[in-house]
Amino acid sequence: MHIIQAGMETDVLRANSRKAHENYHIMKEHGIKSVDFMGSIGAGKTALIIEIGKKLAENGKKVCVIAGDVTGDDDYKRFKAAGLDSVNCNTGKECHLDANLVRKSLDSIDLDNYDVILVENVGNLVCPADFPLGTDYRVVVISTTEGDDMVRKHHAVFQHSDLAILNKMDIADAVGVDPQVIIGDYSKLTGGLKSMYTCSARKLTGVDEIIKAMDL
Repeated sequence: MHIIQAGMETDVLRANSRKAHENYHIMKEHGIKSVDFMGSIGAGKTALIIEIGKKLAENGKKVCVIAGDVTGDDDYKRFKAAGLDSVNCNTGKECHLDANLVRKSLDSIDLDNYDVILVENVGNLVCPADFPLGTDYRVVVISTTEGDDMVRKHHAVFQHSDLAILNKMDIADAVGVDPQVIIGDYSKLTGGLKSMYTCSARKLTGVDEIIKAMDL
């Protein structure tokens, strides 16, 4: 039984990898840059994506957001209310987006109209790590409100991301968290080869540096 399950898991991951590869080339054929934002519920992914989207729009970029969630359309509505074009993508019961779901979303978008696609993954720091979507960058967003042990608890998602962002820096003192502990853990995990970017999406600090890091 365990051998069969391991084989099935391998097949699922391989199929996802193939579809992600297709997604990547589809977006490249249309000149689109793309980012997958992973992170826990409450990390501030939605607020950060909104501010990034607004900044990009101010710089003349046409942006579309794929709002991933298990059910509902709350984040989709937030993106629309902020003036960003968006597509809602529900997983039904799965704890992550996969490349096939993103492909279906891409099929519903007029890709010739956009320069950048931002994907908000389901709020989870475990499952999304194993399922690349075909984006240029995979970003993990955590916040000071989640405590100073997030990197130590969730190695995989940090190892499978290109960029790490520590959000809600403006309330670090209020929640009793030392950001340097988190940044230090990340540096140890990555051998000092990657930097963790800090920001406060609501205070609009650090957003420009993040956009520059992703070359958007």
